[in-house]
Parts: sequence; C-alpha cells; structure tokens
Amino acid sequence: MSWDRQIVLKSPREIEIMREAGRINALALQAVREAARPGVTTAELDAVAEEVIRSHGATPAFKGYPGPYPYPATITVSINDELVHGIPSKRRKLREGDIVSIDCGTVYKGYVGDSAFTMGIGAISPEAQRLLEVTERALYIGIEQMRPGNRVGDVSAAIQRYVESHGYHVTREYTGHGVGREMHEGPSVPNYGTPGRGVMLRVGMVIALEPMVLVGTPKTRVLPDKWTVVSADGSLTAHFEHTVAITEDGPDILTVV
Repeated sequence: MSWDRQIVLKSPREIEIMREAGRINALALQAVREAARPGVTTAELDAVAEEVIRSHGATPAFKGYPGPYPYPATITVSINDELVHGIPSKRRKLREGDIVSIDCGTVYKGYVGDSAFTMGIGAISPEAQRLLEVTERALYIGIEQMRPGNRVGDVSAAIQRYVESHGYHVTREYTGHGVGREMHEGPSVPNYGTPGRGVMLRVGMVIALEPMVLVGTPKTRVLPDKWTVVSADGSLTAHFEHTVAITEDGPDILTVV
C-alpha cells in the first residue's frame, strides 16, 4: 500500500507540536509494553493505550480510520505471522513465546505521532529474537539516511540491503509515509528501493518510517476481517516504526519519551 499524496513541509513550531504528539504516543506504547504478558487480552492492551493518550489531552489517531470499515480500536496488535493491522479482541490472549507488534497513533493539537514496536512475550525462540533485532536495527539504519539532499531511495535501499543480508524479506505492499495533520501524507517510503532514486528529502519533511520484515516470503494476504495482514506462508513477521523530522542537522526522532 502506498499513498500518492501531497508532501507538506512543517515549520519548527509544527514539529514541536508533533514532538509532543510523538511523546504521548511513546508513553502509550511504553504502558502497553509494561502490560503485555501471558494471559492478557489484546483488548486490555488497547484500553491501556487509549487511557494514556486521553489522559494527556490527545486522541487516538487510528480509531475510526477509514478502510474496509472504520478501524475500531486505538492500537493494532499483530501476533506472530500477523504483519500489521491486527484488531484487538476480548477473546484473544497473549501466550508465552508469542511475538507481538503494537502500532499506535496519537493526535495532539491537530498533528499525528505514529510509532510501533515488536516484543516477545516471555521466553521466545532464538529465531524470533534475531528477527526482532534485525528489524529494529533496520529502522535505525534507514533513519540514518534521512538527511537533506538524500532521496527516498537511499532510505529504502539501506533498509532492504540490511534486512536481506540477514536472509529476511521486506514487504512490497506496505510502506512508510509522510505524516502531519493527516495520518498518511506524501512521500511514500517503501522498505525496498534504489539509491539515488525517488523524492529528494528536504528540511521540514516528517516521515513515519516503518520496516516490516518477514522470515519466509515478502508476500502477504489479508484475513477475512479485512484489516489484519499476515505473511502468505505463515512465517514470523516484525514491525518497528518512528516518526522522524528531517532537519538541517539530520534526522530527529519525534516518537520518544
């Protein structure tokens, strides 16, 4: 999925508002991480995130987001072979050995912060642990390329090169994206590409960069709930994301506490 939408440069004042949106989002994800353990339902995690967001005078960005039908929750909770967009449920409990991807968006004073992480529940397999480490490292390798004068392809290619050097795959259907007053703005930032190609990065761009990595195949499919995306072969997946402003001094991560 890509968004062919307008690129909107942000002023320093707007970036500071987005930094607060990002901070609140990071606090919500931190609370979810602390609550995630065997036996907890994914709906309980959703309630934790929403309480943190609303307690800071912000609102969930995902709730009601348009799609096959309005998204019904504050976070997405995607487990094991689920890559993105898993819907929280009162019936689904976390289990020892699961890996769980949590994605969350927060709107504060009209601006969005968007970030995600994947974690293990209790003891996880060495393969799952390696997948998490490679995916998170790929995010920071991509962020390092987010400098004025570089191009989208430089970011994308850096992520792809690192992930594939470890024998994993990046999704072709889903991408990073610009973010601001809208959840999805331009430019689209795939997790694969060619150095020196694509939109040139400029001061004032804010991008949600999000490597999505699969163990067995780059192919995905959507479950009958019309939201949850899974690996086509049932293999493990992982997802990490930060909202990053491009400044004269380089990348500035906004979704941190």
